[in-house]
This record gives sequence, C-alpha cells and structure tokens, in this order.
Amino acid sequence: MKPLLGILALSLSSVCVTAPAVAQTSTFPDRPIKIVVPFPPGGSTDVLFRMIGPRLSERLGQTVVIENKPGAAATVGADNVARSNPDGYTLLAASAHHTIAQAVLPTLNYRIDRSFAPIGTVAMVPNLVVVNSTLPVEDIDQLVAHTKIDPGRYNYGSAGPGTAHHLIGEMFKQRTGAQLTHIPYSGSAPAVTGLLSDQVQVMFDTVPSALPHIKSGKTRALATTTARRSTALPNVPTLQQSGLEGFDVGTWMGLVAPAGTPPEVVERLNREMVAVVNDPAVQQQLLNQGIEPDPSTPEALQQRIEREVRQFGDLVKQAKLKVE
Repeated sequence: MKPLLGILALSLSSVCVTAPAVAQTSTFPDRPIKIVVPFPPGGSTDVLFRMIGPRLSERLGQTVVIENKPGAAATVGADNVARSNPDGYTLLAASAHHTIAQAVLPTLNYRIDRSFAPIGTVAMVPNLVVVNSTLPVEDIDQLVAHTKIDPGRYNYGSAGPGTAHHLIGEMFKQRTGAQLTHIPYSGSAPAVTGLLSDQVQVMFDTVPSALPHIKSGKTRALATTTARRSTALPNVPTLQQSGLEGFDVGTWMGLVAPAGTPPEVVERLNREMVAVVNDPAVQQQLLNQGIEPDPSTPEALQQRIEREVRQFGDLVKQAKLKVE
C-alpha cells in the first residue's frame, strides 16, 4: 500500500510542478515584452525594431519595450539575453553581426547557434559591391581583372575589423582572386568618406548607406551580395548572377529568444511578427529605407545562422584573419 501511495504522491507533485508552467504558456503574454537591441540608438537594427515594436504591441496585447544594450560588436546584449529566463519576455534583435562575432571572437560566453531559440528573420539589408565612380569598371569581371593588372594598388574599406563589410570583402577576394587590400575604418561613415575621396576604391556597403551616393553619381553599384536583387536597385545584378554561384550574404535582422523557450511561445511570437512584417504599410516603410522585408520561420532562421557560422568560421581559418 505504501509504495502505491508514494507513486500517487509523486504523480500529484509532478502535476503541481507542471501545471503553472502550462498555465503561463497558455496565457502568454501577460506582461510587457522586452526586445534587446545590441546596438546604439539610431542604427538600422534599432530603427527597424522601433518601427515594428508598436505593431507587435497591438497584436500581442502587451507593451513591447525596446532596450539598447550596445557593446563589444553586439555581443554584450546577446550575452544578456542568453542568460535571461526562457519565457519569451526577453528577446534579442539578432543579426548577421552575431554569426560573424561567433567566428572572430572564440571566447564568447554563448553560441549564437545553440544558446537561442530562433523566432524568425524580420528583414534583410543587402550589401553592395560599390566602387568609386572614377574607377573604369562596369561589372564584377572588369573589377576583378582591373585589380589583377596592378596588385597592391586597390583597396577596399570596411567599418572595422570583423564587421560584415570586412568579412564579405574577404569572402569576395577568396572567391574571385581579386587583389584588394583591406583598409579598416572606425565605422561605416568614415569608410564611406574614404570611398568618396578615393582613399579606397571599393566597399561592400549596405543599401541604405550606399544609396544616396549611387544616386548622386559619386559611386557605382556593381552587384548585390544577396541571392535576390535589391528592390531599391532592381537593375543591379546579384553576385550569383555575376558568376559567383552560391554567394548569398547580407545583413539580416531577426528575433531570437533564450534557448529553452516553450515552442508554443516561439510559435505565437513568430506568427505575430510575420503578420506585422507582411502588413503593406510596414513593408513600404522598410522598402523606403532600402530594407527588404524578409519574414521567415524559426527553422529557416536556424538554418541561416548555422550556415553563416560555418561560412564565416571557415573563412576566418582559411584567410587566417585575426580580430583584436
């Protein structure tokens, strides 16, 4: 009789432990949700999530708070979220910067591909191969050939070591054999200034940053680095269309939660996020800034993260890149 009572008591205790968790999941969300943006205010990621935050609030019935936690190549905010409760109330505005950081900063306390539960991609900012307009090239083949004529003469600028501009540039060099020397700057704006003044001749810049100078005729776009063309520059081919099969890298932005977040919560957040991004008014707002709406499933974002961690990891090893 005693063993039976013991089993019954254990069963009842299990019900008592799990019931509140089930109830919490079924009522999600019942308090405000925080999205940690690991960049300073005013950047593309911050602008994106402050744009969609109020829409998410409306659909979820709870306030969505945007909190900036910049530092250490976007890893300070990511580390903060990785250590948060996996309940869906603290989320990270993740991006390609995190897959790059995983490759160039091996001592991180978390892994972007394991420490988080992906919710989905929100948008994609294509990078462009842009050149100073004085450079006499009109396409990728001409650019590569031109750099090989006089090795050491041509440079490409980046926003700093280990940034997307830098690693995309190294990937481009590896795939094409282009003779380009990397010149790191202390940010995107100084790098663009370097391109405009011909200190560097090439840059792998984002569409929103590059677009004004392309329109003014000071720079020329040769290709986009993503698999799809930019809506803002429909006549500019992709690198894949320019002969670099499989080249598909851009500055994606998405949402992730701490690993262990209940699947039901992830599914709800994904459903509402996709609905917001698919709203025609939101899409037009994004496109006006050169940002491509790109809502995805959690599985698709996980696959992208894993693919980029491998890509950038292999690149860092093969090119023997070191980022201090």
